[in-house]
Amino acid sequence: MTEVIKEFNIETHNPLEYGLAIKKSKVLITGGSGYLGSVITEKLLNKGYSVTILDNLMYNQTSSIIFSHNPNFEFIYGDVRNKELLKNLVFDFDVIIPLAAIVGFPACDRDKELATAINYEHVRFICELVGDTKIKVVYPNTNSGYGIGENGKCTEKSPLNPISHYGVTKVKAESEVLKIGGISVRLATVFGTSPRMRMDLLVNEFVYKALTDKYITIFEKNFVRNYIHIRDVANVFLFMIEDYETHTGEVFNVGLSDANLSKQQLVEKIQEYISDFAVTYSDYFEDPDKRDYIVSNQKIEDAGWEPEYSLDDGIEELIKTYTILIQDLSSKYRNDYPLGYGKRT
Repeated sequence: MTEVIKEFNIETHNPLEYGLAIKKSKVLITGGSGYLGSVITEKLLNKGYSVTILDNLMYNQTSSIIFSHNPNFEFIYGDVRNKELLKNLVFDFDVIIPLAAIVGFPACDRDKELATAINYEHVRFICELVGDTKIKVVYPNTNSGYGIGENGKCTEKSPLNPISHYGVTKVKAESEVLKIGGISVRLATVFGTSPRMRMDLLVNEFVYKALTDKYITIFEKNFVRNYIHIRDVANVFLFMIEDYETHTGEVFNVGLSDANLSKQQLVEKIQEYISDFAVTYSDYFEDPDKRDYIVSNQKIEDAGWEPEYSLDDGIEELIKTYTILIQDLSSKYRNDYPLGYGKRT
């Protein structure tokens, strides 16, 4: 007797057993071999999507080789500044996630022309190509656009006031995405393990320093940030792809509502897991990164999405990760950004 399935679930039912052909979308991720892209790619492949990464491997990263066994994975070595390449690629895909970027204000300030070309111009050109087609565009902005923030919590309706060239390029790119009805997720400061590690991100950096240097010097200890686990970033991209029509043209803050923490509070949380490191709060230097904001994530929660990973989960995970990597940590994991620097006042 044939089993009657009221609600088909690809995770619990084999479609071939029921004569069903489930065709998942084809996804293009620019800059997909980076910190975020490596985890998003894994998530989408595991859900049955076909994923193609376009990346120029500017940091000589090899994180994408772990997907080589998957027949639904493709890699294209190329530069997002190559417009002819983009023209020939874009229309072969159902979903585009433009991750390629020069990340963080130090790297952007070193070469503003390059940062503008990659962070903004490549996104603008993709949006120009996509136009009013049915191609879905899900864009990763950051909370950086809020800059110093305002009184109360920053919501999606709060004014954007980026205070770095990085923030400016991301805000401009977001506006292009919204013009074509795409979706933008404004990510909190990301933490957690990826095949392509970044250690310039605040939680990742502080846990590393607590384990290895055994001391952390904090400038601007009361500056507040929001945080989100990297696997929840992958989860929210999947959520937006699968519920795209409901949220087209919208912006969402994405972070942990219980993790709007000052730098001092973050260090105190890490001390719950690593107790044998010293902390100095310094007024002698100032942090060149002036971002300071409290963020509301109510809108994404009201849409039915919730994070699965806590800050505590991430700290415990990072301790295990660094225990493994500790003998082989080198500049390739640091994204070429200085850590713990400050400017004398």
